[in-house]
Amino acid sequence: MTFFVLDLFLIFQFIQKQDSNQLEIVTETKIDQQLKAEKITMGNFPKEPKKESFIMAKNKVFKEEDVQSLKNQTAHVQDEYQIESKLKEPFLNTKSLSKDKYNEFLKNYVLDGQKYEFGAIKDSKIYFFQKYKDKPIFYNNRAMIVVDLNEKNELISYKQTMLTDLKEMGESEKTKEQEIITAQTALENIYLKNKIAENTHVKEAQIGYATLAESSSNIQVLAPTWNLKTEQKKDFFVNAIEGQVMELGETQVPEEHNGVRKNEYAF
Repeated sequence: MTFFVLDLFLIFQFIQKQDSNQLEIVTETKIDQQLKAEKITMGNFPKEPKKESFIMAKNKVFKEEDVQSLKNQTAHVQDEYQIESKLKEPFLNTKSLSKDKYNEFLKNYVLDGQKYEFGAIKDSKIYFFQKYKDKPIFYNNRAMIVVDLNEKNELISYKQTMLTDLKEMGESEKTKEQEIITAQTALENIYLKNKIAENTHVKEAQIGYATLAESSSNIQVLAPTWNLKTEQKKDFFVNAIEGQVMELGETQVPEEHNGVRKNEYAF
Protein backbone atom coordinates (compact mmCIF):
# COMPACT_ATOMS: atom_id res chain seq x y z
CA MET A 1 0.00 0.00 0.00
CA THR A 2 2.88 2.36 0.85
CA PHE A 3 4.46 1.91 -2.58
CA PHE A 4 1.08 2.35 -4.31
CA VAL A 5 0.62 5.71 -2.57
CA LEU A 6 4.23 6.63 -3.38
CA ASP A 7 3.70 5.74 -7.04
CA LEU A 8 0.63 7.99 -7.19
CA PHE A 9 2.63 10.80 -5.62
CA LEU A 10 5.48 10.37 -8.07
CA ILE A 11 3.13 10.21 -11.05
CA PHE A 12 1.61 13.50 -9.90
CA GLN A 13 5.09 15.02 -9.57
CA PHE A 14 6.07 13.69 -12.98
CA ILE A 15 2.97 15.16 -14.67
CA GLN A 16 3.72 18.54 -13.09
CA LYS A 17 7.25 18.42 -14.48
CA GLN A 18 5.93 17.46 -17.90
CA ASP A 19 3.42 20.31 -18.00
CA SER A 20 6.16 22.85 -17.35
CA ASN A 21 8.72 21.37 -19.77
CA GLN A 22 6.94 20.84 -23.07
CA LEU A 23 9.29 20.66 -26.05
CA GLU A 24 8.43 22.45 -29.27
CA ILE A 25 8.10 20.23 -32.31
CA VAL A 26 10.96 21.00 -34.67
CA THR A 27 12.09 18.83 -37.57
CA GLU A 28 15.23 16.86 -36.85
CA THR A 29 16.77 17.91 -40.14
CA LYS A 30 16.41 21.61 -39.38
CA ILE A 31 17.99 21.27 -35.94
CA ASP A 32 20.85 19.27 -37.42
CA GLN A 33 21.47 22.03 -39.94
CA GLN A 34 21.58 24.62 -37.15
CA LEU A 35 24.05 22.54 -35.14
CA LYS A 36 26.34 22.22 -38.15
CA ALA A 37 26.08 25.93 -38.92
CA GLU A 38 27.14 26.80 -35.35
CA LYS A 39 29.83 24.09 -35.30
CA ILE A 40 28.27 22.18 -32.42
CA THR A 41 29.46 18.60 -32.83
CA MET A 42 29.72 15.35 -30.93
CA GLY A 43 31.62 12.08 -31.06
CA ASN A 44 30.45 8.96 -32.84
CA PHE A 45 28.02 7.67 -30.21
CA PRO A 46 25.41 4.90 -30.74
CA LYS A 47 22.36 6.19 -32.62
CA GLU A 48 20.01 3.34 -31.80
CA PRO A 49 17.84 3.94 -28.69
CA LYS A 50 18.50 1.69 -25.71
CA LYS A 51 16.28 0.79 -22.77
CA GLU A 52 16.80 1.77 -19.14
CA SER A 53 14.73 1.75 -15.96
CA PHE A 54 13.68 4.21 -13.28
CA ILE A 55 15.09 3.16 -9.92
CA MET A 56 13.82 3.62 -6.39
CA ALA A 57 16.04 4.02 -3.34
CA LYS A 58 16.01 4.97 0.32
CA ASN A 59 18.26 7.45 2.10
CA LYS A 60 20.65 5.44 4.26
CA VAL A 61 20.56 6.11 7.99
CA PHE A 62 24.08 5.83 9.42
CA LYS A 63 24.87 4.62 12.92
CA GLU A 64 27.93 5.34 15.04
CA GLU A 65 29.13 1.75 14.62
CA ASP A 66 29.37 2.41 10.88
CA VAL A 67 32.31 4.75 11.45
CA GLN A 68 34.13 2.75 14.11
CA SER A 69 35.99 0.68 11.52
CA LEU A 70 37.27 3.72 9.61
CA LYS A 71 41.03 4.08 10.11
CA ASN A 72 43.47 7.01 10.07
CA GLN A 73 40.71 9.57 10.50
CA THR A 74 38.31 11.08 12.98
CA ALA A 75 34.75 10.39 11.82
CA HIS A 76 31.26 10.85 13.22
CA VAL A 77 27.64 10.64 12.08
CA GLN A 78 25.95 13.96 11.39
CA ASP A 79 22.12 14.20 11.29
CA GLU A 80 21.70 10.43 10.65
CA TYR A 81 22.18 10.70 6.90
CA GLN A 82 25.78 11.92 6.69
CA ILE A 83 29.24 10.88 7.79
CA GLU A 84 31.76 13.65 8.40
CA SER A 85 35.45 12.82 8.65
CA LYS A 86 38.83 14.51 8.98
CA LEU A 87 41.92 12.58 7.90
CA LYS A 88 44.78 12.37 10.39
CA GLU A 89 47.26 12.89 7.55
CA PRO A 90 46.57 14.50 4.14
CA PHE A 91 46.18 12.03 1.27
CA LEU A 92 48.31 12.80 -1.79
CA ASN A 93 48.28 15.82 -4.04
CA THR A 94 45.50 15.79 -6.66
CA LYS A 95 48.08 16.40 -9.40
CA SER A 96 49.52 12.96 -8.68
CA LEU A 97 46.16 11.23 -8.42
CA SER A 98 44.99 8.66 -10.94
CA LYS A 99 41.97 6.38 -11.13
CA ASP A 100 43.88 3.80 -9.10
CA LYS A 101 44.70 6.38 -6.43
CA TYR A 102 41.06 7.50 -6.25
CA ASN A 103 40.05 3.87 -5.78
CA GLU A 104 42.74 3.48 -3.12
CA PHE A 105 41.31 6.43 -1.22
CA LEU A 106 37.76 5.05 -1.49
CA LYS A 107 38.90 1.60 -0.36
CA ASN A 108 41.05 2.68 2.59
CA TYR A 109 39.17 5.67 3.98
CA VAL A 110 35.49 5.43 3.07
CA LEU A 111 32.63 3.21 4.23
CA ASP A 112 31.61 0.95 1.31
CA GLY A 113 33.92 2.95 -0.93
CA GLN A 114 33.53 0.45 -3.78
CA LYS A 115 30.01 1.78 -4.28
CA TYR A 116 31.36 5.13 -5.54
CA GLU A 117 33.34 6.44 -8.49
CA PHE A 118 35.15 9.66 -9.31
CA GLY A 119 32.83 12.38 -10.55
CA ALA A 120 34.50 15.79 -10.73
CA ILE A 121 37.00 18.23 -9.21
CA LYS A 122 35.92 21.85 -8.74
CA ASP A 123 36.17 24.66 -6.20
CA SER A 124 38.79 22.86 -4.06
CA LYS A 125 36.56 19.80 -3.75
CA ILE A 126 36.46 16.31 -5.25
CA TYR A 127 33.08 14.73 -5.93
CA PHE A 128 32.55 10.97 -5.93
CA PHE A 129 29.18 9.65 -7.14
CA GLN A 130 27.47 6.55 -5.81
CA LYS A 131 26.87 3.91 -8.51
CA TYR A 132 24.01 1.61 -9.43
CA LYS A 133 25.02 -1.25 -11.74
CA ASP A 134 28.19 0.69 -12.60
CA LYS A 135 26.21 3.78 -13.62
CA PRO A 136 26.78 6.98 -11.59
CA ILE A 137 24.09 8.84 -9.67
CA PHE A 138 24.88 12.43 -10.59
CA TYR A 139 25.17 15.17 -7.94
CA ASN A 140 22.68 13.65 -5.50
CA ASN A 141 22.99 15.11 -2.01
CA ARG A 142 22.10 11.69 -0.58
CA ALA A 143 24.43 9.62 -2.75
CA MET A 144 27.76 11.37 -2.86
CA ILE A 145 31.15 11.88 -1.23
CA VAL A 146 32.49 15.43 -1.18
CA VAL A 147 36.19 15.68 -0.33
CA ASP A 148 37.84 18.91 0.80
CA LEU A 149 41.29 19.89 -0.47
CA ASN A 150 43.87 22.06 1.28
CA GLU A 151 46.04 24.75 -0.34
CA LYS A 152 48.42 22.00 -1.52
CA ASN A 153 45.53 20.16 -3.20
CA GLU A 154 45.78 17.31 -0.72
CA LEU A 155 42.70 15.43 0.48
CA ILE A 156 42.07 16.37 4.10
CA SER A 157 38.41 15.69 4.98
CA TYR A 158 35.14 14.47 3.49
CA LYS A 159 31.39 14.16 3.88
CA GLN A 160 29.56 11.03 2.79
CA THR A 161 25.92 10.18 2.07
CA MET A 162 24.48 6.99 0.63
CA LEU A 163 21.33 5.52 -0.88
CA THR A 164 20.28 2.00 0.01
CA ASP A 165 17.77 -0.63 -1.16
CA LEU A 166 18.17 0.47 -4.77
CA LYS A 167 15.89 -1.39 -7.17
CA GLU A 168 14.31 -0.95 -10.57
CA MET A 169 10.71 0.23 -10.69
CA GLY A 170 7.99 -1.80 -12.43
CA GLU A 171 6.14 -5.03 -11.77
CA SER A 172 7.61 -6.92 -14.73
CA GLU A 173 10.66 -6.79 -16.98
CA LYS A 174 8.49 -5.30 -19.72
CA THR A 175 7.25 -2.42 -17.57
CA LYS A 176 10.63 -1.84 -15.93
CA GLU A 177 12.55 -0.93 -19.06
CA GLN A 178 11.70 2.10 -21.16
CA GLU A 179 13.28 3.35 -24.35
CA ILE A 180 15.62 6.28 -23.79
CA ILE A 181 16.51 9.10 -26.14
CA THR A 182 19.86 9.00 -27.92
CA ALA A 183 22.84 11.17 -27.02
CA GLN A 184 22.20 13.11 -30.24
CA THR A 185 18.64 13.92 -29.17
CA ALA A 186 19.95 14.97 -25.75
CA LEU A 187 22.34 17.39 -27.47
CA GLU A 188 19.51 18.79 -29.59
CA ASN A 189 17.42 19.42 -26.48
CA ILE A 190 20.33 21.27 -24.86
CA TYR A 191 20.59 23.38 -28.00
CA LEU A 192 16.87 24.17 -27.93
CA LYS A 193 17.24 25.39 -24.35
CA ASN A 194 19.95 27.90 -25.38
CA LYS A 195 22.43 26.20 -23.05
CA ILE A 196 25.29 25.48 -25.42
CA ALA A 197 27.74 27.82 -27.13
CA GLU A 198 28.96 27.79 -30.71
CA ASN A 199 32.12 25.81 -31.56
CA THR A 200 31.42 23.21 -28.87
CA HIS A 201 32.39 19.56 -29.24
CA VAL A 202 30.83 16.86 -27.04
CA LYS A 203 33.58 14.32 -26.42
CA GLU A 204 31.80 11.93 -24.06
CA ALA A 205 28.23 10.76 -23.42
CA GLN A 206 27.46 8.68 -20.34
CA ILE A 207 24.22 7.25 -18.96
CA GLY A 208 23.63 7.53 -15.22
CA TYR A 209 20.81 8.59 -12.91
CA ALA A 210 19.46 11.78 -11.37
CA THR A 211 16.69 12.49 -8.88
CA LEU A 212 13.21 12.69 -10.35
CA ALA A 213 11.28 13.10 -7.11
CA GLU A 214 11.84 12.68 -3.38
CA SER A 215 9.00 11.88 -1.03
CA SER A 216 8.61 12.85 2.62
CA SER A 217 9.32 9.22 3.57
CA ASN A 218 12.97 9.54 2.45
CA ILE A 219 12.38 7.49 -0.68
CA GLN A 220 13.82 8.76 -3.94
CA VAL A 221 13.01 7.98 -7.55
CA LEU A 222 15.91 8.33 -9.98
CA ALA A 223 15.54 8.73 -13.73
CA PRO A 224 18.00 7.55 -16.40
CA THR A 225 20.01 10.64 -17.31
CA TRP A 226 22.49 11.56 -20.03
CA ASN A 227 25.70 13.33 -19.02
CA LEU A 228 27.31 15.03 -22.03
CA LYS A 229 30.88 16.22 -21.48
CA THR A 230 32.45 18.83 -23.76
CA GLU A 231 36.05 19.58 -24.67
CA GLN A 232 35.51 22.90 -22.91
CA LYS A 233 35.16 20.90 -19.65
CA LYS A 234 31.47 21.62 -19.25
CA ASP A 235 28.86 19.04 -18.27
CA PHE A 236 25.25 18.89 -19.42
CA PHE A 237 22.54 16.62 -18.00
CA VAL A 238 19.38 15.53 -19.80
CA ASN A 239 16.55 13.27 -18.61
CA ALA A 240 17.00 10.26 -20.90
CA ILE A 241 13.33 9.27 -20.84
CA GLU A 242 11.55 12.57 -21.49
CA GLY A 243 14.35 14.84 -22.64
CA GLN A 244 14.27 17.67 -20.10
CA VAL A 245 17.55 19.52 -19.57
CA MET A 246 18.46 19.20 -15.88
CA GLU A 247 20.38 21.68 -13.74
CA LEU A 248 23.01 19.65 -11.89
CA GLY A 249 26.48 20.58 -10.73
CA GLU A 250 27.80 23.48 -12.81
CA THR A 251 25.22 23.33 -15.59
CA GLN A 252 23.48 26.58 -14.64
CA VAL A 253 24.62 29.13 -17.22
CA PRO A 254 22.95 32.55 -17.69
CA GLU A 255 21.71 32.65 -21.27
CA GLU A 256 23.14 36.11 -21.89
CA HIS A 257 26.72 35.05 -21.03
CA ASN A 258 29.42 32.56 -22.04
CA GLY A 259 28.89 33.00 -25.76
CA VAL A 260 25.52 31.30 -25.69
CA ARG A 261 23.20 32.56 -28.36
CA LYS A 262 19.46 32.81 -28.75
CA ASN A 263 18.09 30.58 -31.48
CA GLU A 264 14.80 30.53 -33.32
CA TYR A 265 13.75 27.23 -31.78
CA ALA A 266 14.16 28.12 -28.09
CA PHE A 267 11.33 27.13 -25.78
